[in-house]
Amino acid sequence: MAKRSKIAQQAYDLAKPYAEELGLELIDAEYKKEGQDMYLRLIVDKEGGMSSDDCERLSKIVDPIFDEKLNSDADYFEVSSPGLTRPLTEADDFRRYHEELIEVNLFKAVDGHKSFLAKIKEVKDDSVIFEVIENKSINKAVTKYVTVAELDIKYDMLSKAVRHIEF
Repeated sequence: MAKRSKIAQQAYDLAKPYAEELGLELIDAEYKKEGQDMYLRLIVDKEGGMSSDDCERLSKIVDPIFDEKLNSDADYFEVSSPGLTRPLTEADDFRRYHEELIEVNLFKAVDGHKSFLAKIKEVKDDSVIFEVIENKSINKAVTKYVTVAELDIKYDMLSKAVRHIEF
């Protein structure tokens, strides 16, 4: 699950109702140093994809609220889209992509699997059940996916989980 600094959590809590009002899902808030500058960043998404106008609308609403209520020394404030391959960290992330292919990396191998392609079978409060998938090439144009294992993985065992995008 996402771990945020105190300021990032405050920003998240302040921005969430405004994001929802605009039909956006507030995915995360970050407050971190990049180079010599401090960044406060909101990451938002919406069904069907984000536009720069969506980001701008939320930014214009929450920027003055942050100036008034957030004790931050951020040099920059940004509202951005998470991108196609954003890391999945929360139970809701995994629910959103149920049945989609996910690239999973674990801190430590489970049943011989440490880095694998999988489908999300079930999302629980403390873990995700993955169907581990292998690619079986039938010919150059056709790939068949075959389930080779089922793993119940606790969130704290996940090093990284991202959507698998094929072009």
